[in-house]
Amino acid sequence: MPALQFGLDRLLTDPALRRPLHGRRLALLAHPASVSADLRHALDALAALPDLQLTAAFGPQHGLRGDKQDNMVESPEFLDPLHHIPVFSLYGAVRRPTPAMMATFDVLLVDLQDLGCRIYTFITTLRYVLEAAAEHGKAVWILDRPNPAGRPIEGLLLRPGWESFVGAGPLPMRHGLTMGELAGWFIRRLALDLDWTLVPMQGWLPEAAPGYGWPLGERCWINPSPNAPNLSMARCYAGTVMLEGSTLSEGRGTTRPLELFGAPDIDARQLLLTMEALAGHWLQGCRLRECWFEPTFHKHAGQLCHGVQIHVDDGGYRHASFRPWRLQSLAFKALRRLQPDYPLWRDFAYEYEFDRLAIDLINGSPLLREWVDDPAGTPADLDALCRSDEEAWAQARQEFLRY
Repeated sequence: MPALQFGLDRLLTDPALRRPLHGRRLALLAHPASVSADLRHALDALAALPDLQLTAAFGPQHGLRGDKQDNMVESPEFLDPLHHIPVFSLYGAVRRPTPAMMATFDVLLVDLQDLGCRIYTFITTLRYVLEAAAEHGKAVWILDRPNPAGRPIEGLLLRPGWESFVGAGPLPMRHGLTMGELAGWFIRRLALDLDWTLVPMQGWLPEAAPGYGWPLGERCWINPSPNAPNLSMARCYAGTVMLEGSTLSEGRGTTRPLELFGAPDIDARQLLLTMEALAGHWLQGCRLRECWFEPTFHKHAGQLCHGVQIHVDDGGYRHASFRPWRLQSLAFKALRRLQPDYPLWRDFAYEYEFDRLAIDLINGSPLLREWVDDPAGTPADLDALCRSDEEAWAQARQEFLRY
């Protein structure tokens, strides 16, 4: 098999691949995980090539080099002190690049590590820059990277009218595409007239054990955002991200964010027993452990929480049968069964939305929340709704798969 190379590595090592970029002004959209195989940040590695001319850079949520640690904290624009080019923020005063920003380059290089989950804002930023490039006649090159969650599909499709910064289009929660494949889907769906190039990976095997999407043992894990510290989080994220719309802690303020959940006023032992009784088959592919934790910041900071940790990093992990979205949905349902009046849904401004509940924005419709809150709603009801969406997406994405 050919040696594994991400899109960035191929561009850095193949002068012939770079030749179409000669004499053109280049901008880079990147974040902290945009590193080469030898761990150089993409901005530094590309700027070191004498045949390329970088004139600008863009940072998504959390910044180009990872300046913002907490969630939903904006980043400023600045002049890069080493390369003396402007670094524009797409998570600050604007989320879409302005005409003035677009005027600084001819070709935009996009090098973003995704987590394989619809609500991860880098996906929406990708859509926005593709639309801006089509509008302003700019070219886009996507330097592809793995989807660490692999190919499985799970969750409800986003419903029409529920688009937001955490919902770029009718994707399921776990979409199973790389950023390059997603770009192809966006361009087709939005009918964009765009000069775009995909620099695909070489040697990526999305179904290969033990990583099943992430090349364990071959590439270092670099946090694409501060609370994405490891592959376990990436595997759990399509379910545990829903905790952001709840009053339960998702583990922010601990060393295992988005791998565990809990609160000071729940009984995790009874919760696990109830989950098993309601739909034990939804708990396959992982191991669940009752735990205690005390967040140092964020929800329930300084309070001892009773909770559950989802373990997906040992021999008990089964990639094909692990369903994090159903697992977390079941946890909500079990809590509602145990404590019907529990104030589960968090009402706050979420990702620039002020009038709709965060849990609905995250799921792309009220359907999940309504199922949780309906005493008559059964796991079979939610499963039937999801399966039709998942089957439809499996068909829709087929033509965009490149690996």
